Amino acid sequence: MPRKKEVNTLEVNKMNAVKEALKYVKDGAIVGLGSGTTANLFIEELGKKIESEDLNIFGIPTSFDSKMTAIKCGIPIVSLDEYGEVDVAIDGADEVDEKTLSLIKGGGGCHTLEKIIDYCAKEFIVVVDESKVVKSLGENTPVPLEVIPSAYTVVLKELLNRNAAPTIRMAMRKMGPVITDNGNFIIDTFIDLQNPEEVEKELNNIPGVVENGIFTKVDKVIVGTPKKPKVLKK
Repeated sequence: MPRKKEVNTLEVNKMNAVKEALKYVKDGAIVGLGSGTTANLFIEELGKKIESEDLNIFGIPTSFDSKMTAIKCGIPIVSLDEYGEVDVAIDGADEVDEKTLSLIKGGGGCHTLEKIIDYCAKEFIVVVDESKVVKSLGENTPVPLEVIPSAYTVVLKELLNRNAAPTIRMAMRKMGPVITDNGNFIIDTFIDLQNPEEVEKELNNIPGVVENGIFTKVDKVIVGTPKKPKVLKK
């Protein structure tokens, strides 16, 4: 007998979260399009929804990657310059605190524009699978900082003074550091996140830091499970 096709539970969980998130996107909406594997899955499903229901929806991408995915999926693209406010932003996360809904983002190096667009939204919704939900933020995932290249030594010194164990993120298929969409470096660091709102502000006050990957202004987190997704609110 032929073997049954194995079900990828992770992908099922992601898809369940994405389908729930689609319910928050209405006709005529300006949608912030997040970055990452789950966000790309949302973009693909949004493209299908626009086509099948003939909706008038526009997307504002948070990275070159999400822009390319949106174009491929037929989603009309607009800029934040044209629309100063976003109706809803849908994005993923690398780690989510189940109590405060604070996040760590930036594993893909796109957190600066993600934060700008996500924080501009009337509603910021995060979609994750249940493996991304943690009880203590930052134990397993470093906080990324986007840093102006000429200031990296200054930032490294300040982070070392804070016992934050910083490392410059190095590229996999090019020599030297990862270069962001904005032409900057990324420094990954492990830092005490008992008060994420304060740390988010403090890290951005270091001269040379453009933005960090702590996100604290979140409205909802949709957690994909094998059955009905969980919707977490503050």
